[in-house]
Amino acid sequence: MTYQPPPPPPHGYSGGAPTSNEERTWAMAAHIGALVTAWFAFGLIAPLAVLLIRGDSSAFVRRHAVESLNFQISLLIYSLVGTVIGFVLAIVTLGIGLLIIIPIVVGIALIALIAVIKAGMKANRGEDFRYPLTIRIVS
Repeated sequence: MTYQPPPPPPHGYSGGAPTSNEERTWAMAAHIGALVTAWFAFGLIAPLAVLLIRGDSSAFVRRHAVESLNFQISLLIYSLVGTVIGFVLAIVTLGIGLLIIIPIVVGIALIALIAVIKAGMKANRGEDFRYPLTIRIVS
């Protein structure tokens, strides 16, 4: 009986280190690009572009682009829900609720910024990264 290696994982999700600097650069662009595009539009534009441009040619780039895209979609959902709740709370408390809401929003923004930078650094080192509290919509 001869040894048969296990079948390869599904397309786009093989493990291991990236094979080139170009892959690490594209993976990092999926994360850091979200910061840049967030200033002009939605932060999900950069990871979506990286996924569409390079997602089929590199499993490593695909993993990072999908992870970043899911995180940006999650942030958008959380922001919309938080805005509605914050607006209602501000009206009900005649604005006093803003003393609680504003520090929470600033804290969440800082945590998201740190997570995106950390993800970009890990991508640049050829490592995988999983964002916390992310809804996995895109696979």
